[in-house]
Amino acid sequence: MTDQSIKSIIEAALFTAGKPLMIDHFLDLFPEGERPERTLIRTMLRELTEDYADRGIELVEVASGYRFQTKQNLTPWLKRLQPERTPRYSRALLETIAIIAYRQPITRSEIETIRGISVSTELIKRLQDYNWIRVLAHRDTPGRPALYGTTRGFLNYFNLKNLNDLPPLIELKEMVGPPDVEEVVRQ
Repeated sequence: MTDQSIKSIIEAALFTAGKPLMIDHFLDLFPEGERPERTLIRTMLRELTEDYADRGIELVEVASGYRFQTKQNLTPWLKRLQPERTPRYSRALLETIAIIAYRQPITRSEIETIRGISVSTELIKRLQDYNWIRVLAHRDTPGRPALYGTTRGFLNYFNLKNLNDLPPLIELKEMVGPPDVEEVVRQ
């Protein structure tokens, strides 16, 4: 099988998958005796990234693998195609997810202590429904409170490969504005 054939198969898989694909997913596309090396798959992915550099879509790597997505600079034009509005997230939801992302694993009572206000069950449920957080474990203390952490879904939604790609707290403060988000997360 030629490199171009392998590249075409990878490209087609990325367009039809509907979810990010990892290297193992690409390897599974090929019969046992015809599987290309991982290095060749990575080379083909780099070539596809270059092929789409001057187009309206790009190949990106997120926590769950590789995916095609539209370039962010085209958002103003593409919004006209979507009759529904972009979801608006409450300040409470954004503060809570920021605290979880930067301080995980963390309990609900610790989140409440940092925020200085109670966190509703509905808010935690909504974050779980978005697949942004999950229960990682339970603390070995009375009541066995859940320890929350972010998911790959959170990383994918925010276009991150891993938690190290989160913006520094100072940038987060500038994006969200007062009150001091940096101080809230550091507490």
